[in-house]
Amino acid sequence: MDATHISGTRVVIALQALGSRETRVRRLLEAIPDPELPMLDLGDLGLVRDVHVEDGAVEVSITPTFLGCPALDSMRRSIREALVGDGFDQVEVRTVYSPAWSVEWISPAGRAKLRSAGIAPPGSARVCPHCSAEAIRVVSEFGPTPCQALSACRACGEPFTSIRDL
Repeated sequence: MDATHISGTRVVIALQALGSRETRVRRLLEAIPDPELPMLDLGDLGLVRDVHVEDGAVEVSITPTFLGCPALDSMRRSIREALVGDGFDQVEVRTVYSPAWSVEWISPAGRAKLRSAGIAPPGSARVCPHCSAEAIRVVSEFGPTPCQALSACRACGEPFTSIRDL
């Protein structure tokens, strides 16, 4: 049948089916915890760039927080496992580096989760996540992971990590 002869209803139903599969994939991806910051998921960090689903095959594009991210292989593996476990036959995970990931991609929910875990979200590294004081000193630009820095609060004395804007 020629595409020009497909009824409007059939087109809408087909588009809804595509949308629902892609939505289902995005929900699965958003439930995968970040290997380095498990209180966050891939959706919180804004790492999922694109999802394309066609005939049981899924292509997911992700952008790591920085070029040498050591968690990238773990994220790819978790994505494949989640999607294959949900019945998708073919899963391809592509890594996209341009445009580079930005701390602005972290969701408001992700920023709140960071703060709750005692980690200063990007843009608030000058505010203590424990007591909200602005008396901060940077202990080291290099934290437990390359995308984090170590700081301490001069007011309450608590140390904390902050997400670096790479």
